[in-house]
Amino acid sequence: MRLIDKLAWIELKDKSILVTRSYGKDKYYIPGGKRENGETDQQALCREIKEELSIDLRTDTLQFVGVFEAQAHGQPEGTIVKMTCYAAHYDGTLQPDAEIEEMRWLNFSDQDKISHVDKLIFAFLKEKGLLA
Repeated sequence: MRLIDKLAWIELKDKSILVTRSYGKDKYYIPGGKRENGETDQQALCREIKEELSIDLRTDTLQFVGVFEAQAHGQPEGTIVKMTCYAAHYDGTLQPDAEIEEMRWLNFSDQDKISHVDKLIFAFLKEKGLLA
């Protein structure tokens, strides 16, 4: 088994969740990415979100949401992605940057557009009454 350790930023608005799609990809993903050597969750998430969406997460508002694991989309069977999720307020204007081609707001009915691990996160948020 191979583990991909990732961080994700949960941004909700009107019971929808912000997702992004990278150039050449067929699925939308909750924004975030992998940590670099020596980075804390906070440092890695803030760097990734700044790179992808041109905003600054407000670290004083960072709130742990949960950890979710599933088969990694587009990877060999047995490759598991572990997604550690946080919510936070931000400063700036959301806009796709770097490898991000598009950003959208999705709801629970958009299961066909997301990866396996994101389906778990969507279900968790739906159960909490946070996602329509």
